[in-house]
Amino acid sequence: MNKFTITLPLFHHRGFIVKCQLLHSALVPEFCTGKRRLKDLLLQRDNRKCADCSAPEPKWASANIGVFICLKCCGVHRSLGTHISKVLSVTLDEWSDDEIEAMIEVGGNASANSIYEAYIPEGVSKPGPDAGPEERAKFIRSKYELQDFLKPSLRIMSDTSKKHSLQPNLSNKVMDSFRSSGPSKKSAGMVEFIGMLKVKVIKGTNLAVRDMLSSDPYIVLRLGSQKVQTAVVTSNLNPIWNEELMLSVPHNYGSIKLQVYDHDMFSADDIMGEAEIDIQPMITSATAFGDAGMFEDMQIGKWLKSHDNALIEDSTVNIVDGKVKQELWLRLQNVESGEIELELEWIPLEQ
Repeated sequence: MNKFTITLPLFHHRGFIVKCQLLHSALVPEFCTGKRRLKDLLLQRDNRKCADCSAPEPKWASANIGVFICLKCCGVHRSLGTHISKVLSVTLDEWSDDEIEAMIEVGGNASANSIYEAYIPEGVSKPGPDAGPEERAKFIRSKYELQDFLKPSLRIMSDTSKKHSLQPNLSNKVMDSFRSSGPSKKSAGMVEFIGMLKVKVIKGTNLAVRDMLSSDPYIVLRLGSQKVQTAVVTSNLNPIWNEELMLSVPHNYGSIKLQVYDHDMFSADDIMGEAEIDIQPMITSATAFGDAGMFEDMQIGKWLKSHDNALIEDSTVNIVDGKVKQELWLRLQNVESGEIELELEWIPLEQ
């Protein structure tokens, strides 16, 4: 059994929410301008409420649909797949110029909803901020995946000969989203999320050889039905990624499954080891302390190394600059060699 310790706070305060921004000192002017335009769009009146449930101050967006959404609705959007809704954090994620232009061209929530919610039938109500996960998921899937609320002449049929254009001021990315969002045969459970994990994949050390003399490694992370992965680093047994990946954390969360693969051009990718990451110590500690911004830098928990986990050394959970973070040093299992260094950051629901 995995073991962890937790330090209880002296006081617990949930009423004060710290708003923070990521500041980058070496950003090029074009990027600064793009992010500024995106934030200016977010500050418009219609965009200060979630497009799907009207929760205040949304901090997430569907870049290819062109709407700003809250964290609860963000979890449902992620379950639709990126071919329908590509979810990005307004403040935490890197945005491409095309993604920013697409958001600006759509014009925000009011413009997008004039299309996606043009004809909501009688008996169907838009969910509120406190709606349950089932009600929220049903509405969002009907709105974007099934296109139930579009004007009939605008709905995209599965037959390509029946496809129509929408309003000319909508971006090409929104058009692509419509064209690929026919009714899906894949059913997904109604999942309510409690927060997000930002996983920074830092580096690998002494990874296994899977080609002639080296390997082309990349890392896959899985949490429930979610899957994210890093870029491939070619011909390197000591790769440095410094790449940030995002995972939504459901109420009934389990361990994160980490696997390292060697990318092959002409055959199936070879496994290069795996490890399980127990996120309970971090989430339990973070929940006990509530608003981390109210505390000085300190250790609040620990995941202890044992014979049945992949830790090379004990991993502490810390408050650092008002954020809950945890550094991990893992020895890959079921492989001859290899170590991985990660950093986790907990992003609570209210943030």
